[in-house]
Amino acid sequence: MPEVTIRIGGRSFNVACQDGEESFLHSAAGMLDEEAQVLTDQVGRMPEARMLLMAGLMLADKTAASEERVRELETALAERQAELEHLRDAPKPAPERIEVPVVPQAVTDTLAELAARAEALAGEIEDKARK
Repeated sequence: MPEVTIRIGGRSFNVACQDGEESFLHSAAGMLDEEAQVLTDQVGRMPEARMLLMAGLMLADKTAASEERVRELETALAERQAELEHLRDAPKPAPERIEVPVVPQAVTDTLAELAARAEALAGEIEDKARK
């Protein structure tokens, strides 16, 4: 079992940990040291036990706030997932019906006849223009 030296609040501590856990111990000690430094900056030097207790309580408070935020986010996520499932299970909306006006056949025939007359007149004008 490796023994690691950590510094918290300007004081050194030798702590044993499991193999491979050294980096986690250093990380945790760094967080505790940051809180101890805040205390030292605000209050000044204090007994070791009190400093460690207060720094631990400050970290516990931050952890509790983080856990509460995680619960809130998990609740919001569960609500969004339920909403998504509801939308997935909902029946598909009916297709929108669009009505297109139909041009009566008589109008179509009349337009075709007018177009044929216009082409015939254009042909006659071209013939006269060539002569």
